Amino acid sequence: MQKIKLSFSNENSVAHVLLDDGKGNVLDYIMMEELQSVFNSFKEKKELKLIVMEGAGKHFSFGASVEEHTKELAAAMLRSFHQLFFTLRDLSIPTLAKISGQCLGGGMEVAIMCNFLFADKTAKLGQPEIILGVFPPPASIILPEKIGYARAEEMLITGKIISADEAKLYGLVNDVFDDKTLLDEGVNAWIEKNILPKSASSLRYAVRAARVKFNHVLSNFLPQLEAVYVNQLMETHDANEGINSFLEKRKPVWNNN
Repeated sequence: MQKIKLSFSNENSVAHVLLDDGKGNVLDYIMMEELQSVFNSFKEKKELKLIVMEGAGKHFSFGASVEEHTKELAAAMLRSFHQLFFTLRDLSIPTLAKISGQCLGGGMEVAIMCNFLFADKTAKLGQPEIILGVFPPPASIILPEKIGYARAEEMLITGKIISADEAKLYGLVNDVFDDKTLLDEGVNAWIEKNILPKSASSLRYAVRAARVKFNHVLSNFLPQLEAVYVNQLMETHDANEGINSFLEKRKPVWNNN
């Protein structure tokens, strides 16, 4: 695999999924396809108790590829991206995100889909899609469920980026560590105490039970928002202007329709 590194620990009960494109771990179609393949392979692994996701280098992920948000490519990109969320939903294996540096856009959406989030002090989390004139379908559903409407709407509608400490205050992040080394050590200790002693089978039932409402909301509304994005938003001037101006490295010129 080119952009995903997969390894196992603790007698193959913990899977470690590393996003690694050599720079900002951008979720392009290659990375999405590789992630989908990895997630699919987990269906056969009954001994899996936890999936840990993190980014190689200084950042978790800069987000999804802006180049693939253009009108011609948006529908296929969203279809592939959203399938990742449905696959994680169906696996119901506990998931954990380890966050350093930038965790933005589609990268943050993958992180907040996880049951548990841990960060170090360098982490910056946000959904800046509105700055490009678009919106994030998964985050629009997941964030209100996780942190409540007031805080979610501020992040979704303004594009506000928050620190690791703010994310913990919001209840989005379980714990914050001073640096990446302490993050690694802290997460390993947490896994040893809270996950490893438990049954892999029972953990999956616990995830399904804890997420019975969450999964219902995601399953019902994500296809609706995908349709709004592709069939309505991408028919507007400003959504296309926002994407194109970013790619052309210039300030967007909105005409408000």
